[in-house]
Amino acid sequence: MLAGLIKLYERLHLKVSETKTAVAPASRRKCLGYAFWCGPGGQVKCRVADKALKTFKQRIRQFTCRSGGRNLTEIAERLRAYIPGWKTYFQLAQTPNVFRELDKWIRRRLRAVQLKHWRRGTTMCRELKALGASETDARQVASNSRRWWRNSRFLLNRAMPVACFDRLGVPRLS
Repeated sequence: MLAGLIKLYERLHLKVSETKTAVAPASRRKCLGYAFWCGPGGQVKCRVADKALKTFKQRIRQFTCRSGGRNLTEIAERLRAYIPGWKTYFQLAQTPNVFRELDKWIRRRLRAVQLKHWRRGTTMCRELKALGASETDARQVASNSRRWWRNSRFLLNRAMPVACFDRLGVPRLS
Protein backbone atom coordinates (compact mmCIF):
# COMPACT_ATOMS: atom_id res chain seq x y z
CA MET A 1 0.00 0.00 0.00
CA LEU A 2 2.83 2.41 0.86
CA ALA A 3 4.59 1.53 -2.40
CA GLY A 4 1.48 2.57 -4.34
CA LEU A 5 1.38 5.92 -2.53
CA ILE A 6 5.07 6.51 -3.24
CA LYS A 7 4.51 5.88 -6.98
CA LEU A 8 1.50 8.21 -7.00
CA TYR A 9 3.42 11.02 -5.31
CA GLU A 10 6.45 10.52 -7.56
CA ARG A 11 4.25 11.22 -10.57
CA LEU A 12 3.34 14.52 -8.87
CA HIS A 13 7.08 15.20 -8.36
CA LEU A 14 6.76 14.87 -4.59
CA LYS A 15 9.18 12.94 -2.44
CA VAL A 16 7.95 10.67 0.37
CA SER A 17 10.15 10.09 3.40
CA GLU A 18 9.79 6.39 4.18
CA THR A 19 11.09 6.84 7.73
CA LYS A 20 8.29 9.31 8.59
CA THR A 21 5.49 7.84 6.51
CA ALA A 22 3.35 4.87 7.49
CA VAL A 23 0.07 3.39 6.44
CA ALA A 24 -1.81 2.46 9.60
CA PRO A 25 -5.17 2.97 11.26
CA ALA A 26 -5.62 6.49 12.61
CA SER A 27 -5.94 5.20 16.16
CA ARG A 28 -2.31 4.02 16.08
CA ARG A 29 -0.76 7.23 14.73
CA LYS A 30 0.28 10.45 16.40
CA CYS A 31 0.71 13.74 14.61
CA LEU A 32 1.99 17.07 15.98
CA GLY A 33 1.16 16.21 19.58
CA TYR A 34 -2.28 14.81 18.81
CA ALA A 35 -3.39 11.19 18.98
CA PHE A 36 -6.55 9.83 17.43
CA TRP A 37 -9.28 7.52 18.68
CA CYS A 38 -12.53 6.16 17.35
CA GLY A 39 -15.63 7.63 18.92
CA PRO A 40 -19.24 6.45 18.66
CA GLY A 41 -20.26 5.47 15.16
CA GLY A 42 -16.65 5.00 14.06
CA GLN A 43 -16.02 8.75 14.00
CA VAL A 44 -12.31 9.59 14.37
CA LYS A 45 -11.63 12.11 17.13
CA CYS A 46 -8.43 13.69 18.36
CA ARG A 47 -6.91 14.02 21.81
CA VAL A 48 -3.68 15.26 23.30
CA ALA A 49 -1.01 12.57 22.87
CA ASP A 50 0.47 10.98 25.99
CA LYS A 51 3.94 12.31 25.23
CA ALA A 52 2.59 15.89 24.94
CA LEU A 53 0.75 15.51 28.27
CA LYS A 54 3.89 14.18 29.92
CA THR A 55 5.92 17.11 28.58
CA PHE A 56 3.27 19.59 29.77
CA LYS A 57 3.22 18.10 33.27
CA GLN A 58 7.00 18.13 33.46
CA ARG A 59 7.06 21.81 32.52
CA ILE A 60 4.39 22.65 35.11
CA ARG A 61 6.43 20.72 37.71
CA GLN A 62 9.40 22.96 36.91
CA PHE A 63 7.30 26.09 37.37
CA THR A 64 5.67 24.88 40.60
CA CYS A 65 8.70 23.32 42.23
CA ARG A 66 8.27 23.61 46.00
CA SER A 67 11.97 24.29 46.53
CA GLY A 68 12.22 27.01 43.88
CA GLY A 69 12.01 29.92 46.29
CA ARG A 70 9.28 31.68 44.29
CA ASN A 71 6.00 32.92 45.73
CA LEU A 72 2.61 32.22 44.17
CA THR A 73 2.57 35.54 42.31
CA GLU A 74 5.81 34.75 40.49
CA ILE A 75 4.64 31.22 39.72
CA ALA A 76 1.32 32.55 38.39
CA GLU A 77 3.27 34.91 36.14
CA ARG A 78 5.20 32.00 34.61
CA LEU A 79 2.03 29.98 34.21
CA ARG A 80 0.34 32.93 32.45
CA ALA A 81 3.16 32.88 29.91
CA TYR A 82 2.97 29.13 29.25
CA ILE A 83 -0.56 27.75 29.72
CA PRO A 84 -2.51 29.95 27.23
CA GLY A 85 -0.20 28.97 24.37
CA TRP A 86 -0.45 25.28 25.21
CA LYS A 87 -4.24 25.55 25.55
CA THR A 88 -4.56 27.33 22.21
CA TYR A 89 -2.42 24.74 20.44
CA PHE A 90 -4.43 21.81 21.80
CA GLN A 91 -7.87 23.43 21.60
CA LEU A 92 -8.93 20.95 18.90
CA ALA A 93 -8.66 18.01 21.30
CA GLN A 94 -12.04 16.44 21.94
CA THR A 95 -11.40 15.30 25.51
CA PRO A 96 -12.55 18.04 27.92
CA ASN A 97 -12.12 15.78 30.95
CA VAL A 98 -8.34 15.74 30.41
CA PHE A 99 -8.24 19.53 30.67
CA ARG A 100 -10.40 19.52 33.82
CA GLU A 101 -8.09 16.99 35.47
CA LEU A 102 -5.01 19.02 34.53
CA ASP A 103 -6.66 22.12 36.03
CA LYS A 104 -7.26 20.29 39.31
CA TRP A 105 -3.70 18.98 39.34
CA ILE A 106 -2.18 22.43 38.73
CA ARG A 107 -4.21 24.01 41.52
CA ARG A 108 -3.27 21.21 43.89
CA ARG A 109 0.41 21.82 43.11
CA LEU A 110 -0.06 25.52 43.81
CA ARG A 111 -1.72 24.77 47.15
CA ALA A 112 1.19 22.51 48.07
CA VAL A 113 3.64 25.30 47.17
CA GLN A 114 1.76 27.70 49.43
CA LEU A 115 1.80 25.23 52.31
CA LYS A 116 5.53 24.73 51.88
CA HIS A 117 6.06 28.50 51.99
CA TRP A 118 4.17 28.74 55.27
CA ARG A 119 6.33 25.88 56.64
CA ARG A 120 5.41 25.77 60.32
CA GLY A 121 2.09 24.57 61.67
CA THR A 122 1.44 27.78 63.58
CA THR A 123 1.94 29.87 60.45
CA MET A 124 -0.30 27.56 58.45
CA CYS A 125 -3.03 27.77 61.06
CA ARG A 126 -2.85 31.58 61.22
CA GLU A 127 -2.80 32.04 57.42
CA LEU A 128 -5.60 29.55 56.79
CA LYS A 129 -7.81 31.31 59.33
CA ALA A 130 -7.02 34.60 57.57
CA LEU A 131 -8.18 32.99 54.31
CA GLY A 132 -11.49 32.06 55.95
CA ALA A 133 -10.89 28.44 56.96
CA SER A 134 -12.60 27.18 60.09
CA GLU A 135 -10.60 26.67 63.26
CA THR A 136 -10.83 22.87 63.02
CA ASP A 137 -9.82 22.77 59.35
CA ALA A 138 -6.87 25.07 59.97
CA ARG A 139 -5.68 23.02 62.93
CA GLN A 140 -6.06 19.73 61.08
CA VAL A 141 -3.95 20.95 58.16
CA ALA A 142 -1.40 22.50 60.53
CA SER A 143 -1.09 19.28 62.53
CA ASN A 144 0.29 17.57 59.41
CA SER A 145 2.44 20.52 58.46
CA ARG A 146 5.14 18.56 56.60
CA ARG A 147 2.74 16.67 54.33
CA TRP A 148 2.29 19.35 51.70
CA TRP A 149 0.98 17.19 48.86
CA ARG A 150 -1.44 15.29 51.06
CA ASN A 151 -2.72 18.46 52.73
CA SER A 152 -3.19 20.24 49.41
CA ARG A 153 -6.51 18.52 48.81
CA PHE A 154 -9.81 18.37 50.63
CA LEU A 155 -9.58 20.80 53.54
CA LEU A 156 -7.42 23.27 51.70
CA ASN A 157 -9.85 23.39 48.77
CA ARG A 158 -12.29 25.27 51.00
CA ALA A 159 -9.70 27.80 52.17
CA MET A 160 -8.06 28.22 48.74
CA PRO A 161 -10.78 27.65 46.13
CA VAL A 162 -10.36 28.13 42.39
CA ALA A 163 -11.41 31.78 42.77
CA CYS A 164 -8.28 32.37 44.86
CA PHE A 165 -6.13 31.36 41.89
CA ASP A 166 -8.30 33.33 39.49
CA ARG A 167 -7.47 36.44 41.51
CA LEU A 168 -3.77 35.60 41.12
CA GLY A 169 -4.29 35.34 37.37
CA VAL A 170 -3.59 31.62 36.98
CA PRO A 171 -5.16 30.67 33.62
CA ARG A 172 -7.62 27.80 33.35
CA LEU A 173 -7.45 25.02 30.81
CA SER A 174 -11.13 24.10 30.89
